[in-house]
Amino acid sequence: MTSSTPTPAAIDARGVVKSFGSVHAVRGVDLTVRPGEIVAFLGPNGAGKTTTIDMILGLTNPDAGSIEVFGHSARGAVARGLVSAVLQSGGLLKDLTVRETVELTASLFAEKRPVDEALERAGILNLARRKVGLCSGGEQQRLRFAMALVSDPALLILDEPTTGMDVEARRSFWNAIRADAARGRTVMFATHYLDEADEYADRIVLMRGGQIVADGSTTEIKNLVSGRVVQVTLPDADLTALAAVPGVDSVEAAGERITVHTRDSDALARHLLTSTSARDLEITAQNLESVFLTLTAEPSASDLVSTGALR
Repeated sequence: MTSSTPTPAAIDARGVVKSFGSVHAVRGVDLTVRPGEIVAFLGPNGAGKTTTIDMILGLTNPDAGSIEVFGHSARGAVARGLVSAVLQSGGLLKDLTVRETVELTASLFAEKRPVDEALERAGILNLARRKVGLCSGGEQQRLRFAMALVSDPALLILDEPTTGMDVEARRSFWNAIRADAARGRTVMFATHYLDEADEYADRIVLMRGGQIVADGSTTEIKNLVSGRVVQVTLPDADLTALAAVPGVDSVEAAGERITVHTRDSDALARHLLTSTSARDLEITAQNLESVFLTLTAEPSASDLVSTGALR
């Protein structure tokens, strides 16, 4: 009987710690990403995301713990062309053309995809002869995407990849990422656009204070925070009175449109419909933005996963 060797994880981080002087950037991170997953890596500024990404890319070493990428050290995986990254800035020579830039990147790898194929998959083949300095910020991000694709990496890491893109460019970029992931590539991305994480990620990993405080599918993450969001049109709303309704956690006003986060949407709805002039009432589940704010702002956020429900 023959035994098959298990496929190594795309990312296997265990007990990773990293400090810069007195600043503890990463505090004991455990993270496993399976091949073929699309993972959103979220957290507020200073949460430790960029430091963790730097260690996965082999740009810095952990003070403690270990990181393996497809069974290799982080630097070993990068040297083998298994990992590429699209970062927020840097890495571009403005006097070169778009094609020359990708050709220069391709020359660094023994095994690579055709340059025009990388340009086409990044949606910038029509810009091949344009000087990089004449490209918009969004076009330069697409160029970084093409540079990352030319080595045909097994793992693609994206750090705020759609910075500088308008809405249409963002949509087009993510369609290209989705098509690329459908070919089996593993994708891990950090973004401040929570709608991108909600729409495109198979899984969300949320960091706060150098630690992972939540890890699961979008639905699982949303279910970590109880309650509902009630939106209603209410002229001259008494926000103090609404905040005093049992179960209400917060009240926000944007003109006549009121948004209330509540643990008892039925009681709030009865109050609004019987005691006020409210109209156009909508009740929805927590969205990713409200969950993100709760998990990253509350001191007890890490307690939400202490039971191991998602870890």
